[in-house]
Order: sequence, then structure tokens, then C-alpha cells
Amino acid sequence: MTEQPESEARRVYERFRAVFGSAAGRSATYRKRREKPATTTPYGSGRDPLGLGDVMAAMTEELGWSSPLAKSELLVSWPQIVGEETAQHAQPVGIEEGVLTVRCDSTAWATQLRLMRTKLTTQLLREFPAAGIQQVRFLGPDAPSWKKGPRSVQGRGPRDTYG
Repeated sequence: MTEQPESEARRVYERFRAVFGSAAGRSATYRKRREKPATTTPYGSGRDPLGLGDVMAAMTEELGWSSPLAKSELLVSWPQIVGEETAQHAQPVGIEEGVLTVRCDSTAWATQLRLMRTKLTTQLLREFPAAGIQQVRFLGPDAPSWKKGPRSVQGRGPRDTYG
């Protein structure tokens, strides 16, 4: 029998089950029967309140949200990373499998950014290590297509359209 690829919903369920445990073994009196801690002191060790930032950082780390949050933070702070002028001509499209894809306004901008790829990748790795960026890919503008439309004909290609 062939195995089906694991769905995202199944992975989330398994993750929650591992973190919070299964509810099958609990009864209605579970809380009553649970052992009480020996003695606690109001201001004892481990009882200090934590700041909201610390609580959120611990929760995102525990639930495995660090990488998606780092990726979205990288996309939002793109103008600060590359500079305002460059950000006007090169916008990040997305991140898939460790590859950051950037769409540029012109092939000249794409070429210039390709020359700066090593410096940019190093900066991204230093500032956003949790994002998992391994490579940056720069794309030029989309080229026009002569394959569609009312005046397209079978033939040798775009040179046929110029007479």
C-alpha cells in the first residue's frame, strides 16, 4: 500500500498532541485527583511574573512559530535592509525552501543586485537567522509574450509579427 503524504492538518494535530498530551486518558475528576504541589511560597523561586515579550518569545519557540515570524519580519523590513531607493525598484516576492525571491523593475536592477548577492545574503543571515534564508534569487521584469492574442499565428515566433 502506498503512503499518502502527511497533510498540514495532521502535522499540526500531532504537534499539539505532543505538546499538550492526549485527552483520552483524562476523566472528569482528573483535576481533583492530580497531585498538589508540596508547598509553594508566594515570592519563591520560579514564581516571578514574566514580561509579555518573554512569554511571547517562549510561546513562539515552543509552538515552532519562530521561522514563519522571522520570514514575515524580513519581508516587512526589506526597505531597511536594502535601503529606500533599492526597495522602490526591487520587492521581495516570497520565501520558499530557503530561497528568497526578489522581483526587480528592470534587468539592470536585477544585475546590480546579483553582484551584491553575497553581501546581502550575509546581512540576512546575520539579522534574521531564524528565517532560514540560504539563497537569494533576483528576477527581472516579466517579458511580453507574443503567443496569445487576436493577431497571433502559427509560425516562426515573434519575428513574424513585425512584417
